[in-house]
Amino acid sequence: MKKALLNFFDRIEPDKEKQPLLHTAYDAFYTFAFVPDATTKNGVHIRDGMDLKRLMVHVVLALQLCFIFGTYNIGHQHFVALGEYTGLLEGLHLKLAHGVLKLLPLYVVTMAVGLGIEFFYASKKGHAVEEGFLVSGALIPLIMPPDLPLWILAVSVVFAVIIGKEAFGGTGMNILNIALLSRVFVFFAYPTTISGDEVWVSGLAATAAGSGVEYGWWHNVFFNGIFESLGWTLFDSSSTVVDGYTGATPLSLAFKGGWDAVTAEYTPAQMWWGTIPGSIGESSKPLILLGALFLAVTGVASWRIMVGMIFGGVVMTLILNAWGATDFMEVPWYYQFYMGSFFFAMAFMATDPVTASGTPTGKWIYGFMIGFVGMIIRVMNPAYPEGWMLAILFMNVFAPLIDHYVIEANISRRKKRAAAVAKTA
Repeated sequence: MKKALLNFFDRIEPDKEKQPLLHTAYDAFYTFAFVPDATTKNGVHIRDGMDLKRLMVHVVLALQLCFIFGTYNIGHQHFVALGEYTGLLEGLHLKLAHGVLKLLPLYVVTMAVGLGIEFFYASKKGHAVEEGFLVSGALIPLIMPPDLPLWILAVSVVFAVIIGKEAFGGTGMNILNIALLSRVFVFFAYPTTISGDEVWVSGLAATAAGSGVEYGWWHNVFFNGIFESLGWTLFDSSSTVVDGYTGATPLSLAFKGGWDAVTAEYTPAQMWWGTIPGSIGESSKPLILLGALFLAVTGVASWRIMVGMIFGGVVMTLILNAWGATDFMEVPWYYQFYMGSFFFAMAFMATDPVTASGTPTGKWIYGFMIGFVGMIIRVMNPAYPEGWMLAILFMNVFAPLIDHYVIEANISRRKKRAAAVAKTA
């Protein structure tokens, strides 16, 4: 069967010279569908058939729980704002339908724009598609707010892929994390669009009390038609935002009033399980940690970076707790992990093998400094009550320098040992 499939693909292979773009598309699908036909055996440190595409697939698999929960939580937050179906499983079909209508376009636009650029550059260079965007394209929608305009998302992806990767030579050559580069572009280029509380809750004209919903054909005709035929509850275009709703995230509340302000709006359980406003895939801590465990056990991501980042965050939080100059500084260190995207950044961003430190000791230092610096930015920066995006990009730049000094220190120690042995000989 396999031989027949291979023969079929060989027959339909486009001419590389006459149809470079079509050949690039063919090559991308071919190498994605079939495992490598050769594996290394002995004498090297790599001894299996894991190629880059399959390495990327492991990361995408680890993200699937975040995609599923993110889809649900988009709808859940929408209905919480309306005061409807506030129970965990109430109106589940409506929540999932609304979540799909918001998340799917973000994913499609990200992949269409990013892979389109990758295919174009691959055809121009005359080589295979660089599959690095498989992971970046999965990460970008998860770190964006659900109500982000699609055209802004497209512009950010263009910037990240062309300026952040292709300008440096493509996959494996970039010095900055591509997904975070897309996010930071939105943050600095369109600050009014991505700031405030309204962007974190989708499908509303505004978060003020009495504001109406923004349902379209997919809500009112397509899904309502299906749900009506099944006898299920429908999307109600007359629904409005309830009194007292703000849509504020725990971090924005913590910056204004400390932990007491946070717990007045959300319970620790809500923050831990992720039923709170925020970026699409960054809220459910248990599901993120399951993905992190999967990546660490399979050796795809470095556990040293993850543990180092936790240590760095704890140390800086304890220093801030001792200082106690603001209410945010007094938030206990363990509750800092309940808020924001620490675990998502730790599992899926900081561990990017291209932009992180490569030496074992360097990974400890790199992870520790991300946690340390990120907590400073989170607590002390009034314009941005979160810190991992900027901290990781900052440490991306220093990762080669960290590895350089680690290697130099190793060489120096070995020289001293060799000199000591020579003297005693």
